[in-house]
Amino acid sequence: MDIDVKSLHPLEIKLLRAVGDSDEITTQSIISLLSYKLGQCNQAFSWLSAKSYIKEVKRTARVYYEITERGREYGVKGVPEIRIIELIQKDGPKTMVEIASLLGLQNKDVGSAFGQLSKEKVLAMDSEKRVNIASGELPARITVLSGLLKRAMETDLLDEDSLSLEEKEVIRNNSKKRGAAGAPFKVIEREEVVYTLTEEGKKVKNFLIAEGVTGEEIGALTPEMLSSGSWKGKSFREYTINTPANRVLLGRRNPYGEYLQWVKDKLTSLGFEEFDGPLVENEFWNGDALFMPQFHSARDIHDVYYIKNPSHAKEIEQPYLDQVAATHENGWKTGSRGWGYRFDRDFTRRQVMRSQGTVLSAKQLHKAKIPGKYFGVARCFRYDQVDATHGADFYQTEGIVLGEDVNLRTLLGLLKMFAEEVAGAQEVKYVPGYFPFTEPSIEVHIKHPVLGWFELGGSGIFRPEVTKAMGIDVPVLAWGLGIDRMALMHLGLNDLRELFTPDIESVRLRRKN
Repeated sequence: MDIDVKSLHPLEIKLLRAVGDSDEITTQSIISLLSYKLGQCNQAFSWLSAKSYIKEVKRTARVYYEITERGREYGVKGVPEIRIIELIQKDGPKTMVEIASLLGLQNKDVGSAFGQLSKEKVLAMDSEKRVNIASGELPARITVLSGLLKRAMETDLLDEDSLSLEEKEVIRNNSKKRGAAGAPFKVIEREEVVYTLTEEGKKVKNFLIAEGVTGEEIGALTPEMLSSGSWKGKSFREYTINTPANRVLLGRRNPYGEYLQWVKDKLTSLGFEEFDGPLVENEFWNGDALFMPQFHSARDIHDVYYIKNPSHAKEIEQPYLDQVAATHENGWKTGSRGWGYRFDRDFTRRQVMRSQGTVLSAKQLHKAKIPGKYFGVARCFRYDQVDATHGADFYQTEGIVLGEDVNLRTLLGLLKMFAEEVAGAQEVKYVPGYFPFTEPSIEVHIKHPVLGWFELGGSGIFRPEVTKAMGIDVPVLAWGLGIDRMALMHLGLNDLRELFTPDIESVRLRRKN
């Protein structure tokens, strides 16, 4: 038999030498025999099984109980029931609030302990709501629990099979599988696999013993060993040049993250200035400043995610709040009749997750230079059915161009540049659209080789109701394009979900290509 000892790890060698030819090999037996950790056992079993040196003969479901931090606290200070009884015996009747304060327990723990002890007629409550002793007899379950905690503090794990019927009942009532922080024990269910040596494994074992291979051989010579001379007289593991080299994984940016940076660099090189803003916005900037009426269907709960705490912003910048409110109500000085409703100043302070990138443009307007070109890459959140071209959160590239001479022809040229240069589309078409904040409004569509035609985003020229309320009196081009969808074309993908895949191999391959 040709045995390649060099392919055996020290964990495997020690295990093979330590077990008998007919022994049952389990995690517990190896931990006890060789002081392996659980992970080392699993590694050794996996490697030896792959080499057919051990084989599985039995698989059994086992239940263990692991002591929690709460359990260790009880083990040191005593369970709440005992501490409560001892406090009352020493200092007399107390209210439950006083008990919790004196013992450093939570009110719910005191209430739970009292409730159970009152059922067992150990404690009672008098007319002044004070807890006192009704019987001096301590329930057996408390004594059993204290004993279990003491044992668990020494071993961490208690095997259910090693417990008596009474102990099993007590520990089940004081343990949880999930959310076990408030319980003294956590339930752990494991499958215990029993292995035995195969005939090949027995031969390898005998060979290792005959050749004096112990698994204690030194695998790497360190500077410390050289300086101390501790390497002298020691055996070294042999090296095999046939072993495949470790795969070298270089650090790289995520392909989509790299694409987003590429877009930013490209727009910056074209003379655009970048703007940004927070993920959480108020309704004022997210919709009101864009002349979107407060009763618009897109502002319904089904489209926008609300913030629970804090639910409202403290204040809105002036004079923009008054000017936008007047524009909604009667048109203000914009030449418009407005929407003709009473503007809700409490609603406008409500906090939401940013639902569209255009909010960045709205916030930039009042401080923008004229002429000026601005862009942003914004992560947005909007309720949607997730599929190949939609997501519940997504990125938009958002921008504005301000100037006396900009017009619709300028906008169409920008959209064509985005579709062809940034998205890499071969076919582009423009479709009339509607947005409350632009007139005219245009949707740009591109053709994907697999998904077909889909909307890349919306654009238009800001209405005076948007710009004049922010102190701007020149035409403003605006666009908000789905950069996720542009990335599909650019990276050669067919599904938006592939941009955020947890499959690291897929990400590496995409970056390589």
